[in-house]
Amino acid sequence: MTAQPLHFDGPGGDQPRRVPPMPERTPQALRLAIQEHAPHLLPDFEAHWRRTIADTFNLTPVPAFMRLWWTQYAIARDPRLEAHLRDLEARAAKSEDPEDSAALLAEYSRLRHQAAGVEPGR
Repeated sequence: MTAQPLHFDGPGGDQPRRVPPMPERTPQALRLAIQEHAPHLLPDFEAHWRRTIADTFNLTPVPAFMRLWWTQYAIARDPRLEAHLRDLEARAAKSEDPEDSAALLAEYSRLRHQAAGVEPGR
């Protein structure tokens, strides 16, 4: 896998960086990418897979599982984006101004939505 630039220009956006590309959109490829580039997610990924799919022998939840973990990996593969999202969430939780909190959460949501839409190889 070669690294590709991410289209997030938040804090530190003036410094070039490379992030790993998104894998093929399969559970196996996603698991391997998580193992290689975001190993801190692997225990939760595997536990969720076992609990929701492997132990139940039910493939119905696979699309929802993939959407969730696709987004999680798209964020985790870029530590700066991951930190920025944590910061937005923390600032929104501490804010006493409802408009400020709503704006912070809207930005958080926008960035998660953008991460969810990243295509394989990007």
